[in-house]
Amino acid sequence: MNQSAQIEQARRVLSELHDPEIPVISLEEMGILREVRAVADGLEVVITPTYSGCPAMAQIEEDVKNSLKSHGIKAKVVVQLSPSWSTDWMNPVAKQKLIAYGIAPPNPCGMESAPGLKAVNLLRLVSKAFDPSIVQCPQCGSEKTTEISAFGSTACKALYKCLDCWEPFDYFKPH
Repeated sequence: MNQSAQIEQARRVLSELHDPEIPVISLEEMGILREVRAVADGLEVVITPTYSGCPAMAQIEEDVKNSLKSHGIKAKVVVQLSPSWSTDWMNPVAKQKLIAYGIAPPNPCGMESAPGLKAVNLLRLVSKAFDPSIVQCPQCGSEKTTEISAFGSTACKALYKCLDCWEPFDYFKPH
């Protein structure tokens, strides 16, 4: 099998892997899976942690290795810290899945490293139509919410409460 076919096969296998803390979102949708590339002795899979010290990274790295190995794909996992992961790397599908799962998605933070997206997010941040302090309830859609705790079910989420439907929910903090 040629290298590009190996990379494509590895990408298909990895597309099935989900974030251990948010099982409805794939590593690719989260932006954790950065790259699959050919190297002299097989493949390299590049992943970036959502934040320094994320306890799920060891599990993610192990899941990547085991999944590829079970499909006969020889690969090494590389953890890349720079550029640091941003919630802006989450794709729109991931954000919709968060809402359906009961987690408010992060507001854009304008930290995206991909060409073109930084300018789009900067325009949203300065637009009067977008207020980054508003966290919309994933249950009823209300913008009348309040933070209960800076930390929710994981360190990357804050605990909020809706003031209309009174439901508590996690908000994935932008960074």
